[in-house]
Amino acid sequence: MKKTKQLIAALSLLLSGIGSAQADYTLNLMKGVTRISNEVYDMHMIALWICVAVGVVVFGTMFYSIYYHRKSMGHEAEQFHENTTVEIIWTIIPTIILVVMAIPATKAMIDMDDTSEAEMTIKVTGWQWKWEYEYLDEDIHFFSSLDEESNRARQIGSGIDPTSVPHYLLNVDNPVVIPVHTKIRFLFTAADVIHAWWVPDLGWKKDTVPGFINESWTEVDVPGTYRGQCAELCGQDHGFMPIVVIAMEKADYAVWVEEQKALALAEQSAAQKEWSKEELIAKGETVYANNCASCHMADGAGMAGVFPAISGSPIVIGDIDAQVDLMMKGQGMMPAFGQMLSPVDFASVTTFIRNGLGNAVGDSIQPSVIQKQQSTLAAVEDDE
Repeated sequence: MKKTKQLIAALSLLLSGIGSAQADYTLNLMKGVTRISNEVYDMHMIALWICVAVGVVVFGTMFYSIYYHRKSMGHEAEQFHENTTVEIIWTIIPTIILVVMAIPATKAMIDMDDTSEAEMTIKVTGWQWKWEYEYLDEDIHFFSSLDEESNRARQIGSGIDPTSVPHYLLNVDNPVVIPVHTKIRFLFTAADVIHAWWVPDLGWKKDTVPGFINESWTEVDVPGTYRGQCAELCGQDHGFMPIVVIAMEKADYAVWVEEQKALALAEQSAAQKEWSKEELIAKGETVYANNCASCHMADGAGMAGVFPAISGSPIVIGDIDAQVDLMMKGQGMMPAFGQMLSPVDFASVTTFIRNGLGNAVGDSIQPSVIQKQQSTLAAVEDDE
């Protein structure tokens, strides 16, 4: 009875999926919101219906022959080994079909790689486990991570129902914002392992490979929010590095650009401010929850044999400069946070770790000190 119900449910999903490519449960590709994505969809549908037609002809002929030429009707099997005419026919027809399919496929592939005449360029760098974006024409730079609500809900023992979180695991703190009706060139690379940047509505995905640059382009015609994910198994938090692209009208995009530049100036100003230890600890708790708790646990206990504990760690309760150096450069499975976190976030989480989670060292470090160390580290990496 249970299997019968499952079969009925599966058939219901099948019928609902056939009706719309944009349904919640679908068996088809989505059309997307770009010319390329529509070309890919149309090419897919051409191939699908050709396969359906070939299947109907082949299986129809086979079933007809089996039924009307069966032994019970007095038929006997013909004794022959080959038929030159038939072999020529079933060679020529598939060749023609492949050529017909290859023409739009080749055109679409060439079009996908044509980044010429792009009006702006965005560099995308994959990190374990977040995305770095640089708008090369606007001098805008930020990291994009899993949003705070999803991050809290995914923690072991959080007690939060994931279904109560809007766009669970598909939302970020800093989305990519682009203008509509603009050809945008994307450059892709990675800082650690191979990732893959994939937004289905755009119609393509690209690997981000350390030491290499891949490129693609898009031009979105419809304003809206489009979501994707890393499509390459990149480590234990692979499922927690989504992508959100917001396409805006050009006037709204211009406003967003000015807002980002103002935020950058505010961050610079905040890095030069003298922060109290209490202010750093309060801010650092949030930074820890968003960047460290998934491995070291919310209470700093870690996971035995996998991730070391923060509570009572010799590194944390030892020399602060050694701890900062480790966090800056990373080690083993721990990513290098030197480039990921702003000076304020880095200083605050460092101070929080040393004065929370069961630790009581009592010291702190200022964002201005972190900023200088980040600048020195960046200069060394540039020289290398």
